[in-house]
Amino acid sequence: MTGPLAHNGPFVATTCAILLGNHVVLMPRFDPAETLRLVEKHRVSWMLLVPTMMLRIWRLPEDVRLGTDVSGLEVAFHLAAPCPAWLKQAWIDWLGPDKVIELYGGTELQAVTVISGTEWLEHRGSVGRTVLGEIEIRDPGGRPVPVGEEGEIWMRRGQDAASPYRYVGATARSAADGWESLGDIGKVAADGYVYITDRLADMILVGGANVYPAEIEAALDEHPAVRSCCVIGLPDEDLGNIPYAVVELSEPASDRDLLAHLRQRLAPYKLPRVIERATTPLRDDAGKVRRSALRAERIAR
Repeated sequence: MTGPLAHNGPFVATTCAILLGNHVVLMPRFDPAETLRLVEKHRVSWMLLVPTMMLRIWRLPEDVRLGTDVSGLEVAFHLAAPCPAWLKQAWIDWLGPDKVIELYGGTELQAVTVISGTEWLEHRGSVGRTVLGEIEIRDPGGRPVPVGEEGEIWMRRGQDAASPYRYVGATARSAADGWESLGDIGKVAADGYVYITDRLADMILVGGANVYPAEIEAALDEHPAVRSCCVIGLPDEDLGNIPYAVVELSEPASDRDLLAHLRQRLAPYKLPRVIERATTPLRDDAGKVRRSALRAERIAR
């Protein structure tokens, strides 16, 4: 178990593992090299990951990564955040498609999708089909959109099913007949495979065009000097909002170098107008970033 038990995914997975009689190797704190060492030492068969962890393991020196015996690993299970396609492909190439499995769903478990690496190779970018509950895509007015069209993702356990949870001190974003939204944007293809674009609250409207931070972050993460990053939208008098990137680097890289890398992967209007260097880690041990706090701090400057 690579993540802290204060978060839902690690806590639930660890509890289930213990109740099923498994031997759990609990890390006090995530470290990429130590993770591989423990996988080899304990012949770990199942490992939970978030994309930030996957990136940091992948960025280890090749002799360290390939020199570790991970042959006992049967499942690398990732969740909690969008995984860049290039990174997922890299893990599939390394471990094999049957061992890389992704889950999409909220802590509330209104609905869940799962996809294997084998399926993903045939439906690149998808998070799978529903294995629990129902998913529907709606426009801003709350109307279902045509198959394959992008919109807000709504979920429910079933038409007459009771809610599987209750909030304490908060209210769900809900609609009639038990539908609820976690604020994600995506689409469902004709074959039922779900694709996630980004979170509704994170989307940046730049001169009337929708810009998704997850797309920019995936492109930045592909740069070898970028350890982690976060893209936010900041107010702009001309365009309304502009993409603003905060990057945590493992080695020096100039704005010119980073932007040249991004221009090969993104349309011009999606390029960050500012690239700030982070002086402290951007993400916690569960791979989460306080995006709203980063935005508020920079607006207040």
